[in-house]
Amino acid sequence: MTEASKFTGSHSLLRSLEHEGVEIIFGVPGGAILPAYDPLLDSPIRHVLARHEQGAGHMAEGYAQATGLVGVVMATSGPGATNLITPLQNALMDSTPIVAITGQVATSAIGSDAFQEAYTTGLAMHCTKHSYMATDADDIPNLIHEAFHLAATGRPGPVLVDIPKDVLNQVTTWREPHLHNLPGYKPTVSGHPMQIRAAIELIERAERPVLYVGGGVIKAGASDELLAFAEAANAPVVTTLMARGAFPDDHRLALGMPGMHGVYTATTAIQQSDVLVSVGARFDDRVTGDPDAFAPGAKIIHIDVDPAEIGKVRAAEIPIVGDARSVLVDLLSALRARRDPADHPARDEWFARIDSWKSRFPLSYEQPPDGPIKVQHFIERLYAITGGDAVIAAGVGQHQMWASQFWGFRTPRSWVNSGGLGTMGFAVPAAVGAKMARPDDLVIALDGDGCFQMTMQELITAATEDIPVKIVVFNNGGYGMVKQWQTLFYGGRLSAVDLGFTYPDYPKLAEAMGCVGLKVDHPSDIDPVIEKMLSVNDRPVVLEVVVDGEEMCFPMVPAGGSNDRIVMTREEL
Repeated sequence: MTEASKFTGSHSLLRSLEHEGVEIIFGVPGGAILPAYDPLLDSPIRHVLARHEQGAGHMAEGYAQATGLVGVVMATSGPGATNLITPLQNALMDSTPIVAITGQVATSAIGSDAFQEAYTTGLAMHCTKHSYMATDADDIPNLIHEAFHLAATGRPGPVLVDIPKDVLNQVTTWREPHLHNLPGYKPTVSGHPMQIRAAIELIERAERPVLYVGGGVIKAGASDELLAFAEAANAPVVTTLMARGAFPDDHRLALGMPGMHGVYTATTAIQQSDVLVSVGARFDDRVTGDPDAFAPGAKIIHIDVDPAEIGKVRAAEIPIVGDARSVLVDLLSALRARRDPADHPARDEWFARIDSWKSRFPLSYEQPPDGPIKVQHFIERLYAITGGDAVIAAGVGQHQMWASQFWGFRTPRSWVNSGGLGTMGFAVPAAVGAKMARPDDLVIALDGDGCFQMTMQELITAATEDIPVKIVVFNNGGYGMVKQWQTLFYGGRLSAVDLGFTYPDYPKLAEAMGCVGLKVDHPSDIDPVIEKMLSVNDRPVVLEVVVDGEEMCFPMVPAGGSNDRIVMTREEL
């Protein structure tokens, strides 16, 4: 066997990825992973060369969130692997299925503080569902197969496979992978029939029910089942930040997002509910506020595929462990066995109360004709011009909350977002990944100037790889949400929040990175510049929107406070 004809661990890795149906890998090469990059040249898998491993990880997340498929990222040992920790933790908290493949120093050098050595599996232990180290090339097909199975099943999440360089170079043979018994990993799919029946009995008797929907509904592909059940039960629906698009915002039962910066009606409906049906939500502190004061009069039905989430924050009268789609199907079946779905309880008093909140406490802002531009106004104009037919990726901060509030989501996987970890810098690379996943769809990143400056180098990736994504940068000259908190809760003492409006020159920066650069700073120019941005489809576009640096995001529930105290304006604090 000649050197060139040897089938090594690297070849086995690439064939294993092809076997799993992988079409795109996001990554950055380096010494320890270099053996895997050679057979990649002969593979049908496309490699997208990111400018930083964190960016590559977020691209894999964007790809996964936009499709439901497993995203794949590859990096070298040491700093390559440690740069993946943020996207791995981000994916873990948001239940995003990705597989990370990292190179490692040779097995003979492990533990010797070799060049670019890091204890990658140990570092990743608490930010992945599982982390593997391959010590024999013969094991690679099964390890990769298991990694994809773990990432995509049960509660989805990230899995890491660390492969030493000598294992990548080890001569082996191809082995068709098989899923062996995985001790301790047996996700429950179907809800217990007795719990299903008990839940229906409670919902049917409820006078003020609310369906509290989390990202698990999207992960389970259960949006159609949710719609059917909500209509049959005649229960209003709130959708968390991670669940935007799981239920159409233009539906009569939709109340929008609850929580710290949620819609008044959504938050208050939860507070005053008598039965709260949580589907694929984890009672995050940004939704509950003070957990002891959260939905005080409600009986809780908690449906989640992850048993560790049930009862973690709030005890449930009826816990149901199972896949959201399967459980919703069973709930609807149980309801139909009880009555005709068209004969649902009217609950006129409850809906009248909800309608009253909608009319008295709507989302609002004022857009002066001569400026400055309000982010809310720009988002509404962008929505109107696109008809809402786009995949929206967001950074983290005020603009993220305004995007959730003012964009009308109608379909699942149209919202790519960092929820649990709140990772600034997420939007640009995630939008690149989403556009790679859905090349025929319009993909727009709504980003802040602070977030953008953290990962803006990935625009070079987008330009080089011909990924015509649209990036909107709301430039308010600083870290808007931090500034809001310092203004409201730290006596206006602004510390380390000012980025200024002078540097960088965003349009020139965009042009230098191979993109089209645009800018708007007056309300009357918004529509024309949006049309111009949308007309460019052969290159990435960066649109700087100079916005009001003093605007604050409301409604707001102060951190740790009761959801009964929703602040609608600055003057109420």
